[in-house]
Amino acid sequence: MRSSRTWGPALAATILAAAAALTFVGPQAALVPTAAATDAYAWKNVRIDGGGFVSGIVFNPGQRDLIYARTDIGGAYRWNAAGSAWVPLLDWVGWDRWGWNGVLSMAADPVQTNRVYAAVGMYTNSWDPNNGAILRSTDRGASWQAFNLPFKVGGNMPGRGQGERLAVDPNDSRIVYFGAEGGNGLWRSTDYGVTWARVTAFHNAGNYAQDPSDPNGYLTGNQGVTWVDFDQSTGATGTATRTIYVGVADKQNPVYRSTDAGVTWQRIPDQPTGFLAHKAVVDPTGGFLYIATSDTGGPYDGGKGDVWKLSRATGAWTRISPVPSTSADDYFGYSGLTIDRQNPGTLIVATQISWWPDVIFFRTRDGGATWSRVWDFNGYPNRVNRYTMDISANPWLDFNTAPSQPEQTPKLGWMTESLEIDPFDANRMLYGTGATLYATTNLTAWDSASGTFTVRPMARGIEETAVLDLASPPSGAPLISALGDIGGFRHDDLAAVPPNFHDTPNLGSNTSLDFAEANPSVMVRVGNGDRAANPNLNRIGVSTDGGRTWYQGQEPGGVTGGGTVAIATDASAVVWSPQGTGVQFSTTRGSSWSPSSGIPTGAIVEASRTNPQRFFGYAAGRVYASADGGRTFTAGASGLPDGAKLKTVGADVWVAGTGGLYRSSDNGATFTRVSTVSAAVNVGFGKAAPGRSYPAIFLVGTVDGVAGVFRSDDTGGTWVRINDAQHQYGNAGEALTGDPRVFGRVYLGTNGRGILVADRTGPEPTAGPTSSPTASPTSSPTAGPTPTPTATPTTGPTPTAGPGGCAATYRVTGSWPGGFQGEVAVRNTGSTATAGWAVTWTYPSGTQITQLWGGDYTASGTAVTVRNTAWNGTLAPNASTTFGFLGTGTAAIPATVTCQRS
Repeated sequence: MRSSRTWGPALAATILAAAAALTFVGPQAALVPTAAATDAYAWKNVRIDGGGFVSGIVFNPGQRDLIYARTDIGGAYRWNAAGSAWVPLLDWVGWDRWGWNGVLSMAADPVQTNRVYAAVGMYTNSWDPNNGAILRSTDRGASWQAFNLPFKVGGNMPGRGQGERLAVDPNDSRIVYFGAEGGNGLWRSTDYGVTWARVTAFHNAGNYAQDPSDPNGYLTGNQGVTWVDFDQSTGATGTATRTIYVGVADKQNPVYRSTDAGVTWQRIPDQPTGFLAHKAVVDPTGGFLYIATSDTGGPYDGGKGDVWKLSRATGAWTRISPVPSTSADDYFGYSGLTIDRQNPGTLIVATQISWWPDVIFFRTRDGGATWSRVWDFNGYPNRVNRYTMDISANPWLDFNTAPSQPEQTPKLGWMTESLEIDPFDANRMLYGTGATLYATTNLTAWDSASGTFTVRPMARGIEETAVLDLASPPSGAPLISALGDIGGFRHDDLAAVPPNFHDTPNLGSNTSLDFAEANPSVMVRVGNGDRAANPNLNRIGVSTDGGRTWYQGQEPGGVTGGGTVAIATDASAVVWSPQGTGVQFSTTRGSSWSPSSGIPTGAIVEASRTNPQRFFGYAAGRVYASADGGRTFTAGASGLPDGAKLKTVGADVWVAGTGGLYRSSDNGATFTRVSTVSAAVNVGFGKAAPGRSYPAIFLVGTVDGVAGVFRSDDTGGTWVRINDAQHQYGNAGEALTGDPRVFGRVYLGTNGRGILVADRTGPEPTAGPTSSPTASPTSSPTAGPTPTPTATPTTGPTPTAGPGGCAATYRVTGSWPGGFQGEVAVRNTGSTATAGWAVTWTYPSGTQITQLWGGDYTASGTAVTVRNTAWNGTLAPNASTTFGFLGTGTAAIPATVTCQRS
């Protein structure tokens, strides 16, 4: 999983630099600004459990059941034994530091057990604009201090499963080490992470890069210093441990040692070469160092490797590989090394990597002299397992497959670099895969001749999917998702794990989905399925039962990826903009396709939610509209933000992008910018507020200079912030939708923290007007036509503050065949809240107001006076509200506007 998002304004700084050139001191948790108006919300995950790579598991050796897990793009977690679930620790990371959701390493203090450390940052290349940081917490991750590093950290870079790169001295926990990537060497803190400095006596900063010629810079990074471990027996409580081992991404010099508490360092003599030392564990009782090596940095590859044992007493290295690299049977490296602290001669190591037929675990009870396999052949291709799998808690982990032997479903694992035996319980082992975290609580049953141990998912609370699209139809399941890697789900119960993901076709990463607004049981989805591996795969699925089951459509020639897809409100047409070829339309629900004209290749496509003939496209800042079911498109408004999101609701078209939020009520011909929104990532729509007809609008973006998640109940006239400093989610907003059945409910997609659902916790808002203040009118004046805006809105004169601290603006927002529509915005410019105000405006002769939403009003000649009524409630200082109206005759610009507090 990768993310290259760089959007979001800079929030309050979380870092202060000290005067020393290489020392950085972090302050207390930075203050995060809040929006002027807020609405209380409860945020929680839509349950999937797992869905991504768990790259590290860290037990605190000083306290039972204190366990941490790290992920490559989804933050860090702490195990809550009482609730049998994982607690996310980095949801406070905001958009300005989204890369901090990549966690390269963690370390737990075994002495002051409330202390924990994390090295954060997602990419060391240009994809992440920020340097990395080391976070420290004194309350098990409930709150953090951040300490900026003068270089980048790559929690989602090659080699991220190696480690741990952070380590706390078990004898003097003031001392913390960190092994950096990118040639930045070994770093040390001697004050619980308050200050850091490079260990200048440590000279080897690594030299291994997966592919030095990669033009994206993703594979070119030096994987650096990869792990640090202490031999606790060489120190005493309160004094620094004398013997420290360090691994380096250097195949000729992979392991170093200090025997004087880090003052000097030496390459260990006679060490094995030719491979990278992925993992290391120290047996302080027996006086051994064990390392697991592979020919690459992983986590996706590895074809050869060995396991070695160093005796501290003799200095001798012994190869103890279950299958040595010299054997033709070794088609994997080794990683995932762990030791049983209750029985130090007992170790387990995992293959790095054995995609087919499965990962292999090897277990020794005599320090590597002999090994047993977790599964073996009993006359190829039949397997005999020393384990059983129980995935009833997360049944989708069978991946909807029924493979032939020697493959089995579910797989025991893959990408199994994190593998740890509980230091307090020899029967409990946890390990991570590319999709989840598994555990066993009867591991020692492995050792009996006929017994088997049971493996179950232990991922509740970990939500690591990358969300690419979401849909909440008006009937059926409340939510349908399109996800990276594992496809997506029909979520019938938001609090329960779905039994299986979208299948037939299985498209891998699903990139887009849509439902027919007036016939929501009909759905389409597209994705990036691997046709080279499955030549009969077409990358589009169609459902006629609300996403419960799917059948495969056809695909036009030249398709290379999913792109975006849209379906007409009555399911009469589908428009698909796949990767690799131009936009296509189908009137047979995907069984045949014809090219659309007038729209560029790669455009985003959306369907009107009211008119079955209308579709829209978006590319390079221009909107394209079709009035014939996607056959032909006509260019509309241009100059909008490039790379923006285009969404439809009712008959309106909305665009969210770096320049803000824009609305069109004339099929994309013209757009009006929402003045309060300075930047927008995405926009979605949900059930209208009580008393209103226009759907609630949800926004991921920046309102009044504050980045967050917002809701507007009056068509963007005013906004309330619905997230807070503890619920920012960093990489959020690629997918966003409200719920058409539950007012206030929003579904937020993240890149690595799964799907969030948020609901209001406060009382229902006071009912508003029957029509939205700035919505296109839903009924015409008496004997008049249904109004349809046709003109670009025109703004009135700059408002001036009226008596008593009240200001108002008046503008025309559109036209209809008999006149115009407009709105007045009122702002409290005083220092105290007010529930009373009045606005009077005078317009040219011949203009008449025929309908107004927003209060009691009187009209006399060419003047209209509006007084506040209960639906607007109280206006706080600097708060504003909006009311809209229809007029006949001349569009009333200019008009004299006065506002008065009463």
